[in-house]
Amino acid sequence: MSEPIPEETGSALRRTPRQARSRARLARVLEAAERVLVAEGVPALTTTRVAAEAGVSVGSLYQYLPDRDAIIDALAATYFSRLEGLMDDLVRAAGAGHWDDPVDVLVDSFAALYRAEHGFRALWFGSGLTDRTREADRAHKRRMADGVHRVLLALGVTGDPETLGRACHAAVLAADTLAQEAFRRDPGGDSALLEEAKVMLRGYLAAVADRSRHT
Repeated sequence: MSEPIPEETGSALRRTPRQARSRARLARVLEAAERVLVAEGVPALTTTRVAAEAGVSVGSLYQYLPDRDAIIDALAATYFSRLEGLMDDLVRAAGAGHWDDPVDVLVDSFAALYRAEHGFRALWFGSGLTDRTREADRAHKRRMADGVHRVLLALGVTGDPETLGRACHAAVLAADTLAQEAFRRDPGGDSALLEEAKVMLRGYLAAVADRSRHT
């Protein structure tokens, strides 16, 4: 987690660091929190444990992350930012060329990110999500649905924006549920279940596109 702290993470903090040195210290703290999360699970995400892992004082950590919930919220915001960054990349790629199988591209791209994000899986499967993180997740899924909508527009699928947006939201919710189950079964993602997800999504999005052509 050595990338710059995304804006979404800042909203989960007690205060936002302004100086480069402070931002670097916070990034180091979040890297340490992720290591603790992956190795020891959500219950170990105490301020004392994370501060020790990061090599900072508890008081320094407390300026930004006063408790476990704040640590969870900040980690989740960082993971959401990565997922949305990938979606932005895919929107640009869709606009640059034809995709024979958009569902295959989308599912495989996000499955690869799931495989790489050990912390994301540890957080989501650790039953420690806060109310704030769950609400942030709902907003994140709406942004991901907007990304799918933009992909479809880039590929030439048009229609009533409200109807198409609602269909994209439904597709994201279904795909997320199936992806989570696939990675609960197998850290590498249950390939058979991911293929079934593709079959389902292809059928649904084809029906959406057909409906859009007729309306």
